[in-house]
Order: sequence, then C-alpha cells, then structure tokens
Amino acid sequence: MKKNCWEFKKCKRMPGGTKASEFGACHAATATNHNGKNGGKNAGRYCWRLTGTLCGDGIQGVHVLKMQECIECDFYKKVRKEEGVTFIS
Repeated sequence: MKKNCWEFKKCKRMPGGTKASEFGACHAATATNHNGKNGGKNAGRYCWRLTGTLCGDGIQGVHVLKMQECIECDFYKKVRKEEGVTFIS
C-alpha cells in the first residue's frame, strides 16, 4: 500500500494527529485539490510542490528553497521510484 508523507515520516501532523496542535495540520494532509496525485491522499504524495508544509522542525516556505531539501528526502525518492514513468513532479 502506498504511504502518504505523514505516514512515512510519522510526523503526526495530519488532522487529528498529536502534533497538529503545534502548528495546525500540515498543508500536505489538507490540500484536497491535489488528492490522488501519485496515488496519495490530498497532497500526501505530492508534498514537495506545496509551500507551508510542516516537514522537519517548522513551516517550509519558498518553493525553490524547499525543493533543494525535498530532492534529497527519502520519501520523495521513494515516491519517484514507486511511480516510475507516471511520477508527477
């Protein structure tokens, strides 16, 4: 079964998660306009394309700066490998 970023990273920042009270739920878990991309729930397998995600220790902002970290992320690499030629970057 394909995992979403919050499941893979075990960040607990999805709606109702124990860390959601810290900054609120992560934008990747609530962005319904990206539902289904790369087979994920909301933007759960498309998180690298969103600003305002809560990966790491805080809110990630500017997309260009964020992508420098995302392309090195184990989850990004996993999704890219799993999706192969159908990967939506």
